[in-house]
This record gives sequence, structure tokens and C-alpha cells, in this order.
Amino acid sequence: KMQNATSEKLKTKMQNDKSKFKKEFRGRVYRFALDVIEFIEQLPKGQVSNIIGDQLLRSATSIGANVIEAQGASSRKDYTNFFAHALKSANETEFWLCLLRDSGKAERERTENLLREVIELSKILATSIMTLKGKG
Repeated sequence: KMQNATSEKLKTKMQNDKSKFKKEFRGRVYRFALDVIEFIEQLPKGQVSNIIGDQLLRSATSIGANVIEAQGASSRKDYTNFFAHALKSANETEFWLCLLRDSGKAERERTENLLREVIELSKILATSIMTLKGKG
């Protein structure tokens, strides 16, 4: 009986940790989207900045939207698909940020900060997908 109680406590703690992590991750992708919005507002005005800024806005906000949508998923497969879409959007976001940095259209330090964060988000998403698919 003692072992069962310990096992149940451990299981409950793991579920609480998982729930806390999910909540923190949702907050993190939301803050990232807000940071990108602020970053885009600072871009120089012009056709190139406007077009890339628009693409960046779409991909960066799509990360959070897909993570949030995953909450309402009807199956594990559905949930995994939302995370896969979020990962694709994160990869696209990384591309647009690199393009802005390397073209000199955006402040290098700010761009690097956003790149670090989107790469971290990508790693978390990729690990989650592998775990969901049973390969983690």
C-alpha cells in the first residue's frame, strides 16, 4: 500500500508539472507573438520590409495559434498535427527573421534575440512531437 501511495503521489506530481509546463509554454508562445508584433512595428517603412514583415507576422502568430488550437484537439493525432503546424511556422519565422537580419532591414541584436527564442520554441515543439509519436 505504501508503494502505491508513493506511486500515485509521483504520478500526480508529474501531471501537475506537465500541466504547469503546458501553461508556461502557451504563455511563452503568446509573449513571442507580442514581441514579434512590436519588432515589426519598428521595421523601416518600405516595400521589402512591409512584405517580409507581413509574412513574419503570419508565421509568428501561427505558432501560438496552433499551440492554443491543440488544446481542443479531438485525438492525440490531431494534437500532434497542430504541434507539427506550429513547428513549420516556427521554421518559417526563423527564415524571415534571418532574411531581415542579413538584409540589414532590422536591428541585429533584436533580431538575434527573437531568433534565439524561436529556435528554443522549435526545439520544444520538435521534442513534444517526438514524444507524442512515441519516439521520445
